[in-house]
Amino acid sequence: MTVTHEPPGYDCPFCRLAAGGGDALSGPADIVRRTAGALALISPRMWPNNRGHVLVVPTAHHENLYDLPATAGHAVHDLVREVAVAIRHSYGCAGVSTRQHNEPAGYQDVWHYHVHVFPRYPDDLLYGTPPLPDFATAEERRPYAERLRAHFDGERG
Repeated sequence: MTVTHEPPGYDCPFCRLAAGGGDALSGPADIVRRTAGALALISPRMWPNNRGHVLVVPTAHHENLYDLPATAGHAVHDLVREVAVAIRHSYGCAGVSTRQHNEPAGYQDVWHYHVHVFPRYPDDLLYGTPPLPDFATAEERRPYAERLRAHFDGERG
């Protein structure tokens, strides 16, 4: 099933990041882990009580769940699990939530498949609180990226 909402000539921010570039919202310094088929980065969008959540994306362009090949889905899911463990270990949170959106009615607003991995805390009201109105700066994202990279470096060391 192919369903597309990306406009003609879409300049995909996740593809740019996977190729080593970036933009005003995200750059290579936000990437906390990369595997052969997926990468994980600190999201530029923050929630008041759940800061430092991570986006996990396939390195190849797939707009949504409907057109995601199994190999890309496995690469993303495996990295989602690694990131969830890293967040739980590094942030001192009480749990982790994941979510994924497809199409505008499903709240997808970037036309590249991605999974959100949120740190969770008791009574954090994640699903009842809107994100902060402004995107996080590189300075605001840095401590979260450093914590997660340190976790992954420690696993390999």
